[in-house]
Amino acid sequence: MARVLLIGNPVAARHDPEVAATVIRTFRAAGWQVEFRTTGGPLDARHFAAEAVADGVDVVAVFGGDGTTMQAAAAMVGSQTVLGLVPGGTGNLLAGNLRVPPGPVQAAELIIRGQARRIDLGRIERDDGVHYFGVACGAGADARIMGNTPTEDKRRLGIGGYFGSLFREIPRIRSGAFRVTIDGRPIEREAAVCMVLNCGEIIPPFVRAAREAAPDDGVFDVLLLGADSPWQVARGMVRALANVHLGTGQTPYLLHARGTVVTIETDRHEPVQYDGDVAGSTPLTAVMQPGAIRVIAPIS
Repeated sequence: MARVLLIGNPVAARHDPEVAATVIRTFRAAGWQVEFRTTGGPLDARHFAAEAVADGVDVVAVFGGDGTTMQAAAAMVGSQTVLGLVPGGTGNLLAGNLRVPPGPVQAAELIIRGQARRIDLGRIERDDGVHYFGVACGAGADARIMGNTPTEDKRRLGIGGYFGSLFREIPRIRSGAFRVTIDGRPIEREAAVCMVLNCGEIIPPFVRAAREAAPDDGVFDVLLLGADSPWQVARGMVRALANVHLGTGQTPYLLHARGTVVTIETDRHEPVQYDGDVAGSTPLTAVMQPGAIRVIAPIS
């Protein structure tokens, strides 16, 4: 009999106790043994997952967003325990990039019948310890937008809650001096944002930021975007999308590079985010961890 630990985050944007109960019933109807635990603090998911790994649980499934998912994943790196994704947060960007169904019950059914695949994670060391990201980390305007989005907007509008913060932030976006070192190669640019991508889609499946990016290719895609006015923000975003779909090439205000160790330094302190969690400011170093974790998702 398969054993699953289902971790729920009651403050996640789409968490609903009735839906969680339905997910539990779905597992049990398939003959799975289920334990359900809810988080009460930011490190609970990591602690719960660590205990499940030590206890030999087959699957740790997270009913929450990307932040809760990565907390659990941090305790599972290098283990044989499989991660299951049950979308319940604001963006659920990792689930979207992996084409996990957005409906919690359908996601549970995928966990029951699906196959595990290995994906890469990014590793970051901060003052409070080691963190991981599955989709992207970044410094600058993207972190500021995420940090300034009210929790109520995220609960009410999901990923759409970020757009209000985006529109408020756009008039204030300004470039600053970024020093980005990629596999020992230094790059200096005036930029408003630097993103380190493990997955290609920043709004799955509609907006892809890097053509080659894949969660199992063993390399990051790094984007540096310069902008000092709303129209320059729009220009940069359009050019980035055109570069993905049409191969239009880079410009003085848009740089794309690839590598496995990325350090971001700035003259002024820039906020930092990893998978939507805003924590601290630059400098930041992201290290690629190839095949770090097993996750149940459709095979691409």
